[in-house]
Amino acid sequence: MRELLQKLLEATAAGRPMVYCRLVETRGSTPQKAGAGMLVFADGSQAGTLGGGCVEAEVKRRALAVLPGAKAEVLSFHLDGDYGWDDGLICGGRMRILVQPLEGHTDTTYFARYAELIETGAGCQEAVVFDGEQSGLPAPACYLFDRRGHLAARCLSADDELPPRIVEQLPSLADRPRPAAVRGVAYLPSLPRCRLVIVGGGHIGQAVGKLAAEVDFEVWAIDDRAEYVSRERFPRAERLICGPIGSTLQELEVTPDTYAIIVTRGHGHDEEALYHLIDRGARYVGLIGSRRKIKLIFDDLEAEGVSAESLARVYAPLGIDIGSQTVPEIAISILAELIAHRNRGEVPGRARSDCMEHGSPTR
Repeated sequence: MRELLQKLLEATAAGRPMVYCRLVETRGSTPQKAGAGMLVFADGSQAGTLGGGCVEAEVKRRALAVLPGAKAEVLSFHLDGDYGWDDGLICGGRMRILVQPLEGHTDTTYFARYAELIETGAGCQEAVVFDGEQSGLPAPACYLFDRRGHLAARCLSADDELPPRIVEQLPSLADRPRPAAVRGVAYLPSLPRCRLVIVGGGHIGQAVGKLAAEVDFEVWAIDDRAEYVSRERFPRAERLICGPIGSTLQELEVTPDTYAIIVTRGHGHDEEALYHLIDRGARYVGLIGSRRKIKLIFDDLEAEGVSAESLARVYAPLGIDIGSQTVPEIAISILAELIAHRNRGEVPGRARSDCMEHGSPTR
C-alpha cells in the first residue's frame, strides 16, 4: 500500500489522470482479499493488482470507461464462468470494488495523510462506506483513522460529522485485525509495522535481516562485534547497535510490537540475551538451536528464577521445520514463522507451550 499511495501522489502531482480501484468486500473464493488496490491509468497501464486474470482485465475496462469526469462508484463482480482464468479456474466468489477517478486537479489531502500514517509505521485504517442501503449512510465515503482511532481525514461523500455507527464498529489496531465488512462498511487496516530485533549479526542473522526488510519488518541488528553490524551486512536495517549483549538488551526499548530472535555465536550469549528479553513484553521471542542446547539454557534460567510460564512463551527451537540445511533455507524457515505469527497471531501446528517437542534448524 505504501508504494501504491506514493505512485498515486506522484501521478496526481504530474496531472496524470487515473482510477484508484480498491477491493472493499469479498465473499467466497477470490484471487485477492479486501484491502487490495490497483491504479489504472488512461493509457491502460496499471500499478498494483487485484489478483490478475480476466476479472482484473474487466475492472480495468470498466474503470477506463468511467474515467472522463465520472464520479466514484462501487462495482460488483461475480466470479463465475465469465471470469474464469486462462487455465479454466473459476473462483466462484464475489468482489465489490470502489472505483474512484482521480485527475490532476483532485484534492489529494486524504491520500497524502494516508501515506504519511503508513510511512511512520504507526498503523492506521480506513472505514469505507460502500453500501448505502445496508449502512444507512452516504456512499461511497471514506474515513481515515490513526492508530488511536482518531479521525485523520475524510473524502468522497463522507459526512462532516463522524457517524457514531462507524466509530462503534471500528476495530482496535492493537488486536491486529483482518479486513472486514460490517453492515455495508469495510474496515481496511494498515497494521503497525513490527520491529524485528536480531540478536547476533552472523550468517543467519544477516540472512534473516535481508528477508525481513523485504516483508516490511523494521530491522534492528545487535552484536558485540562492530564488523558484524555494519551497514554492508545490514543495508536496510533501521538501527545497527554494537555493544555488550547483556547491557545493550537491558537498555533496549521493547514494545508490544517487538519481535526478537536470538541467533548469537554461542550458548552463553544466547542465554544472556534470552534472560534480558524473556519478560520484557515483546510480542514474540525466538531462540535458535538444538533441543539439547535449548533445554540446557532453559534449565539454567529456571535456576536463576525465570518462571516456567515465561519459558513456555519462547519459540524454541526457532523456525518452522522445513528440513532446512543451508543458511538461506534456515532464514526462510525463520521468516515463515515470523510472518505467520505477525499475520495470524500464532504459528500453525505449533503452540508455544510445546515448542520443545518440535524440530528446528540448528545453528
